[in-house]
Parts: sequence; C-alpha cells; structure tokens
Amino acid sequence: MDKTDIYLELKTAFERAADPEKAAAMAAYMRSRFIFYGIPTPERKALYKDLLKDRRKTKRVDWPLLDRCWEDEHREFQYFVIDYLYELRKSLSFEDMPRLETYARTRQWWDSIDLLNRVVEAVALADRRMDGLMLDWSRDGDFWLRRIAIDHQLGRRERTDTRLLEEIVLNNLGSDEFFINKSIGWALRDYAKTDPKWVRDFLTRHMDEMDKLSVREAGKYI
Repeated sequence: MDKTDIYLELKTAFERAADPEKAAAMAAYMRSRFIFYGIPTPERKALYKDLLKDRRKTKRVDWPLLDRCWEDEHREFQYFVIDYLYELRKSLSFEDMPRLETYARTRQWWDSIDLLNRVVEAVALADRRMDGLMLDWSRDGDFWLRRIAIDHQLGRRERTDTRLLEEIVLNNLGSDEFFINKSIGWALRDYAKTDPKWVRDFLTRHMDEMDKLSVREAGKYI
C-alpha cells in the first residue's frame, strides 16, 4: 500500500469520526491556529493503533507518508505523525534530525512542540552527538527549537547532563518569551526531584538573571 492510500484511509477514518462541536472547541482552545476534526485523543489513537503496531514491527519510518500527513491542514494529522515517530523512536537516529527539525519549525504551537520533544529526548539519550545539536538549538532564533533544547532532558534523573543543562539554560536567560521562561522552570523543577542541591545552587548563582516565572517553577520541590 503506498503512502497516498494510507493517507487517504486515515483521512476517511478521521472524517467519519469527526465531531463539529468538539472541533470548534479544540480550535478555540488552540486560539484558532489550526483546523480540527474534533476527535478526542483516545478515539484518535484507536483509529491508527493497528497501523502503528504494524510499523513498529517493520522498524522502518515511512517519511513520505509522514511528510504528506504533516502537510494536512487538520491538526489530528500532525498528532498522528508525532505518535508514529514516538512509536518508532528506537528506530530513529541522529541522521533523522533534519526531518524532525523541519517538523519542529512548521505548524508550531506548544502542543506539537512538547510532543516532538518526547521524540527528540529518545534520540538524544541514545546518541551524544545530540548534545552539540541541542546547544545549537538553544541559541536558535526560533524559540520553539530553544524550548525543545531546554526540555530535552526531562525525566532523565541521574542520567541528566548537568553541564549541558546549565549551558542551555544560561543561553536562554533574559528572554521575555513565556514559553521559554516556563520551560526553564520546568527543566530545573524536574531535575530538583533528583538533585535539589544542584538546583538550589543554580538559583543562588543566577536568581538575578532569571524571570520570576522560571524561579517560581524551579523552586516548587526545593
């Protein structure tokens, strides 16, 4: 089955499950940035569960299919792409990052960025070449890429590279962007569960440079 057939099958399934009332509510929640079919997450994932199960067995990423789905104006298709990539995250490599970056730079909002972050996390944990790329992203003019760089070590606990975390956060201090300052707070708050002393020391050294939102979030567990 070619990518067009799978795309059309998905589109047909989404159209059948569409709920105009929920679609309007979802669009409003996302500030009317995207068009929705109005399919709740559990129902949406159930529609392509078997497809992802099959792809997980093959361990091959169908990039032409994903590119076609990413181009669709309905937000559910971007969610499908990210769910697909997350299911095949162990099959992704550093060489796939230009494709992931394309997705991160397009059709952006916090929902897609934070879901893509989970995919990037998996690649970064498996390949230390990602450290340099995340440093590059932490200085990028696109603040959504910077958000991924800040948060890409979430949940690592003892495996957190504190040198890398500190450098990435320092690259973003002084920002007036809400989504960056929130991410800084989240990243520090998450690591505080593992090493509260390190986070306390960081806050002591950089408190005057940090946005109040970042400080408030970072200090929740210390």
